[in-house]
Order: sequence, then C-alpha cells, then structure tokens
Amino acid sequence: MFACNGSSLEACGLLEPTETEMQEADTALMPTTLRVALAAIMIFMITIGFLGNGIVCLIVYQKPAMRSAINLLLATLAFSDIMLSLLCMPFTAVTLATTDWSFGMGFCRVSVMLYWLFVLEGVSILLIISVDRFLIIVQRQDKLTPHRAKILIGASWALSLCVSLPSLVGWRTAGIGAQVPQCILGYSESLADRGYTVLLAVAVFFVPFGVMLYSYLCILNTVRRNALRIHNHTSEGSVAISHVSKLGLTGLQRPQVNIDMSFKTRAFTTILILFIGFSVCWLPHTVVSLLSVFSRRFYLSPAFYPVSIGALWLSYLKAVFNPVIYCWRIRKFREACLEFMPKTFHLCPKIPGRSRRRIRPSNIYVCSSETQSSV
Repeated sequence: MFACNGSSLEACGLLEPTETEMQEADTALMPTTLRVALAAIMIFMITIGFLGNGIVCLIVYQKPAMRSAINLLLATLAFSDIMLSLLCMPFTAVTLATTDWSFGMGFCRVSVMLYWLFVLEGVSILLIISVDRFLIIVQRQDKLTPHRAKILIGASWALSLCVSLPSLVGWRTAGIGAQVPQCILGYSESLADRGYTVLLAVAVFFVPFGVMLYSYLCILNTVRRNALRIHNHTSEGSVAISHVSKLGLTGLQRPQVNIDMSFKTRAFTTILILFIGFSVCWLPHTVVSLLSVFSRRFYLSPAFYPVSIGALWLSYLKAVFNPVIYCWRIRKFREACLEFMPKTFHLCPKIPGRSRRRIRPSNIYVCSSETQSSV
C-alpha cells in the first residue's frame, strides 16, 4: 500500500513525469468536504469494527461451550479485523483528512506489512472455513476438531507473516508521492516489485476466490440434491399416511422420515454471505493495485487518487461487515450480545418459552455427532 516518492522516481524504476502529468495528478485530489466525510465515516467504521469483533472474541473466550472449531476460526477472523481497525485504519483516516502522510517512511513500511498481514490472515481463515464446510456437506467428513483448528490458525499466521514480511524488509521501495498522499501501491517497472504485487493479488484474492467459489458451487449442488430427497421422502410419507388412514389403522405408528443431512448445512448460508462480502470488498482493491503497479498512465491520471482511496476504503469495510453478519445470522451471537449490554438497552423483554422448538429435530434429521457450531 505504498507509492514511490517523486524525488526517487529513478530509484523506483519510474520514468520522470512531465509537468502536465504532475498538474493533472495534483487536480485529482478529492474535495475537502468529501475527504473529511470519508474520514469521519472511517472513524465510525473503526468503532463498530472494534466493538463488534471484540464481542466475538469475548464470547468465545468467556463461554467454554462456544469454543468449537468453527467458533475458534471466527474468533481469529474477528481478532485480525480488530488489529486492522486499530493499527491501520486510524492512520488512513488521518491521512485522508489532511492529505499528508506525517508518520515517516519507516512507519509507512510497517503499516504496509501490518495491513497485508491482517488481511492475509482474515482471508486464510475464510478459506479454511469454506474447505471445512465443503468436507462436511459434500464429502461427509467432519475432521476439523478444536485442536486441529488451533494448528491451522497457527499455520495461517505463519504463512501470512511470510508473505507480508518482504514489504517490511524492503522488497519494494516505500515512499509517498506528492500526487498520492497515502501508503498505497504505486507504479514501478521493477520485476521484483511487479512479481511481489502479483503474489499479493494471487494470495489475497484470486486463489481464495477460486477455491471458495468451487466449494460453494459443490455445496449448492449438494444442498439442491438434499432438498429433492426431502421432497421425495415427504411425498412418500404423505402417501403412506393417507393409505394407512383409508385402511382405518389410525392406531399404528406413522412412518418416520429419516433424512441424511447434517445440521451444519445451516451454516452454509452465513459463510456464503461472508464470501460475497469478501468478493465485493476485495475485487476493486485487487484490480486497482494491479493497475497501479503495471499502468503508468493510470497511476498518473487524475482518476487515480479518488479510485485508489475508494478501493482502500471498501477493503476496510470488510472489518465491519463480519460482526454485522454474525449479529444478523447467528442466534447465539445475538443472545450473547444482549448479555453484554446493560439491561436499560433491552427494548423488548424476553418472552419465556418462545425459543423452544415445537418439532424436535431428531424426528426429522439424522444428525452427525458434532452439533456445536454456532453458525
């Protein structure tokens, strides 16, 4: 997320821009009111991202019943979003409001490394969750235990650190351009810089997107086939019941419908929404990053500044998106949030007995042994 300084263009492999190009680049800055508004919205995003993801981590930490494998992964995803909100977003908000990076070149490299570290970790966790849902729903293999989840979490942190560390040790030359007062990816003709940018794009978006898309297409096909089985079993059961009634054998036990489908299929919709949010938030940023490094014309164009800021702002939105989805989709998360809130904020009293199921799931589904997932 960093660009080369105008005084070191030759060292970065850039051609010296003409005076006309620099004047056009200077006019690309957004209006002050828009920049201040975006900075204010980003401060609100920081607050929501910190509080929402903090509650996720607190719930998993304080409630032993919530420490299933999937919840440990969600807590790790929330922790990476907290770190992104606290260690990256505030500096972007200040720079966006003041149009000047005043934190030094050294911290520019550090902020770039931290940004990609937390982003890569969040993407890795989403990838692990997607593969886990694929194995459970499509392959009927539930192999992810809390112990294995912890091992995968440690491995994902190590891999994310290895991919993001080159930006700190100087694989790329960090700097801030006059026309780009941000630590963002800038144009370079260096093969190492371009190769590293492609590596980041592949690791952050293209590989996770491809794997998750394939997993979800397979899951959708499996869910569709299960729905057809449910319909067929229900139709056969209705015919049998009707036949028994006509014979006058009402005292006999009705045939039960056993459906070979895991309860964890319900988690698929939630994870699918997270995948859609990931795609919407990260596709623009990936495209802009590649264009910034490979296209000198785009990098020096008047549209570069607003487009790059918009893509960066959208990528930060993912840190706020996840806890909102948890609160919307996960009943246990909503209940835990209400427990942490003061009683004065509870608008509606809890009605006893309403949360009980009228139909026992065991009468309908044949479930796997592990049903602890909260999603």
